[in-house]
Amino acid sequence: MHRNFSTIVKQFLSSGTERTHVLKKNIAGSFFLKLIGIIISLLLVPLTIHYVDTESYGIWLTVSSITGWFAFFDIGLSNGLRNKFTEAVTKKDTQLAKTYVSSTYAMLSAIFFVVWIIFILINNYIDWSSLLNVDQSLSSTLSSLFLIVFTYFCIQFILRIIITILTADQKPAKASLIDVAGQLVSLLIIFILTKTTQGSLIYLGISLCLAPLIVLLISNLILFSTKYKSYRPSFSHINIDSCKSIFHLGIVFFVIQVAGLIHYQSANFIIGRYMGMEDVTLYNITYKYFNVLYMGFLTLLIPFWSAATNAYVSNDHEWIKRAVKKYHLVLFVFIIIGVLMFCFSSVAYSIWIGKDVISIPYMVSFWCLLSTISMMFGSIFVNLMNGIGALKIQFYSCFVSPFLFIALCLGLLKYFNMGVCSIFIASIISNVNGIVLAPLQYRKIFIEGKGGIWKA
Repeated sequence: MHRNFSTIVKQFLSSGTERTHVLKKNIAGSFFLKLIGIIISLLLVPLTIHYVDTESYGIWLTVSSITGWFAFFDIGLSNGLRNKFTEAVTKKDTQLAKTYVSSTYAMLSAIFFVVWIIFILINNYIDWSSLLNVDQSLSSTLSSLFLIVFTYFCIQFILRIIITILTADQKPAKASLIDVAGQLVSLLIIFILTKTTQGSLIYLGISLCLAPLIVLLISNLILFSTKYKSYRPSFSHINIDSCKSIFHLGIVFFVIQVAGLIHYQSANFIIGRYMGMEDVTLYNITYKYFNVLYMGFLTLLIPFWSAATNAYVSNDHEWIKRAVKKYHLVLFVFIIIGVLMFCFSSVAYSIWIGKDVISIPYMVSFWCLLSTISMMFGSIFVNLMNGIGALKIQFYSCFVSPFLFIALCLGLLKYFNMGVCSIFIASIISNVNGIVLAPLQYRKIFIEGKGGIWKA
């Protein structure tokens, strides 16, 4: 029985074209590693809450979310590199790929160094306690915490270029391994802190930020000395002029990233500002629970972006259409799993967080599930359009969706008193590109063979 099952698995992974074979192997590896990552993430939540408390955990989530807004300073270069590196490797142009890598490292290093210096200069003049609507006694702690987390974001955006390269080279499983290793080290440090220290936001920030940076640094050193030695960044290959295509593509991704940051990262701030830090924790527990579903689906989808780039450059449209149909079947399975997760959500919360720690209404879980399903559906088409560089429609929609999201959140909170449900309802309604435009774009390009604005 075991031998037959093993044979079936091997035959499944090795069947199809070379591109499909690579895609299946990476999906299998990424799914296993992402599962471990999800388990670690879930373990971190109750461990962290018990290390500090519900309100302090809400503060931590809000601080990390606000600091995450500064991610837009990479001006989309990482995603631009992802597409261009895949194209260069597909065309077997090693020198061009190395130029892309070297120039991206140089540009991101310069950008984030300047941004970091500016933040240091203005940080002490910002009244974070008033901004977050928390006790003034936390002012000094928040200032230090913001500096720690912001420094982490700046450095990790530079070091995570290796993640972009692995993903662009259709090796997302190895990228997932790096992320999981960072999470595991963070979990171990937090566990040690719970046994040796009193709850501290500063210790929490250091432990959750330092561990991933160390793992990323080691990964850069190892991979650029072995597998990616031919692409190792060097000063001699920094050529900004030759990377205009990355920059132009990056600007489009930049606007899309900013829209995404406003859309999703503002949720914690809105809840914390207008409802309270305990509701931030309630929102994040619900979000993290159903995000297990989304991350599982996204794990299967991540290899599709670069595989679609490869197929599109090779003019293999039929492979793309077959892949989209298969992802729809996978989505149906995930929806069934999501419904089961909803039915048993109250039991799952009790086991996960503990009884009497926090009460999560069924309606919050219901709307979170619907929001998750809408994101999974849209992500199939959005990832495809990102992979083939057909970004203009998504670019235009980004000037509307984030502001629609914020307006809906505030309106539902103020006039309908819908609480945390407001965030999930607003996410569904404002996801116009994922639910409507990107699927329409796919149909126009690959079914009807249209060009023009659809391919732009």
